[in-house]
Amino acid sequence: MEFIASEKAPKAVGPYSQATFTDGFMFLSGQIPLDPITGQIVEGDIEVQANRVLNNIKVVLAEKGMTLSNVVKATIFMKDLGDYKRVNTVYAQHFGEHKPARSTFQVAGLPLGAAVEIECIAKK
Repeated sequence: MEFIASEKAPKAVGPYSQATFTDGFMFLSGQIPLDPITGQIVEGDIEVQANRVLNNIKVVLAEKGMTLSNVVKATIFMKDLGDYKRVNTVYAQHFGEHKPARSTFQVAGLPLGAAVEIECIAKK
């Protein structure tokens, strides 16, 4: 197993890797909307936060030459499912015609007060 750490993505906020890679699969830890330079949650609405999360995911995937088209499963955690449609719009803009399996959950809280977190599994 290989531990993935992209310098272009925010550092993990705990004792875990941004992703692991094994047997052609990349398992990405949940990404929250951290600015990779400041390490702080980006300011803005749910669309701004969802865009930052997906951009963070893209740079982690790129470490193994992958893109969002390699994602086979995504899980979205949200503080408010009332934002579901807005997050879906941003998600669809990033994924285009590629539609991996997905689950979405409302949760009581997310690290550092984030409004959205996304984790995924990709196959090379």
